[in-house]
Amino acid sequence: MRAPAAAKINLTLVVGPLRDDGKHEVLTVLQRIDLVDRIELDNARALQIEGFPNDTLVRSALEELARSAGLEPRWRVRIEKAIPVAAGLGGGSSDAATALRLANDTLDEPRPLDELLPIAAGIGADVPFFLSDGPQLGRGDGSELEPLDLPQDFWVLVLLPRGAVKASTRDVYAAFDARHGAAGFAERRQLLFDRLSEVQRPRDLAALPANDLVSSPLADTILEAGAFRADVSGAGPALYGLFHHRRDADAARRTLRRLGQTWLAAPAWYG
Repeated sequence: MRAPAAAKINLTLVVGPLRDDGKHEVLTVLQRIDLVDRIELDNARALQIEGFPNDTLVRSALEELARSAGLEPRWRVRIEKAIPVAAGLGGGSSDAATALRLANDTLDEPRPLDELLPIAAGIGADVPFFLSDGPQLGRGDGSELEPLDLPQDFWVLVLLPRGAVKASTRDVYAAFDARHGAAGFAERRQLLFDRLSEVQRPRDLAALPANDLVSSPLADTILEAGAFRADVSGAGPALYGLFHHRRDADAARRTLRRLGQTWLAAPAWYG
C-alpha cells in the first residue's frame, strides 16, 4: 500500500496565552501543498520503519493504533522524504497520519475517522489535519478542526533559507512568551475571523494576520519578487510565497534560489 504524504503551510497563525494544559491557544489556517513524501506500508512480523532513521511520529502512531485495536504492531513502513525536515511544513505529522490511515485499512475492523482523530491528536497537534480533506481552521492547540472554503487557484513558492536551523518548538514558544506575544490575542483572533469571512479570491488571503510566532525579513524579499502573500510557515524556518500565476512563481524561484532551497507547489485537497 502506497500513498503520498503532503506538506502543509500555515496561511496564518495567531497565538494566544498559555493554557492550563501547558499548551498555547492557537488559531491557524492549514493548507496542504503538493510537496509530498511517499509512504509505503505492508504487513510484517514486527514494526519496522525504514528510509528515515530519525522518525518517531510514524512509530508512535502505529504503536498507538495497534494498542487501541488490541494487536501487536506488525507493519513495515518505508518513508521516502522530499519535504524538508524540521522546517515548519508538517512533514513528520503528515507521514504519521498517512501511515496511520494505511495501517488502519489493514485491520479486520478499521477504526472510523472519529476514533482515529484522538489517536492522531495524541501524536501531535498537526497530525489530525492530515486525516481531513481540504483547508482547515485549527483551534485550541491546533488539533480542533473546522473545514474552510478557500480559493485554491494559486501557486506556492517554498523557501528554506540556506543555513537555517530550526529552534526547538519549546524554545520558539518560550521566546514568544518572553516578548509577551500573547498581548492583544482577542483582537487578533477577531481580526482573523473578520478577514476569513471576506476571502473570495486568492488575493484576499493577503489580508490574513501574519504569523505571531515567527517572522523573517525574507518574507519581504519574497513579496518584492512578486508574491501577493508571504510569511513563515508554522514555527519555521521555511517561508512561503503565494502567486497568482505559475510563470511568476517560477521567475521568483529563479531569483530566490541564491537564498536557499526552493520548491514550487500548488494547493492540494488531500493526500
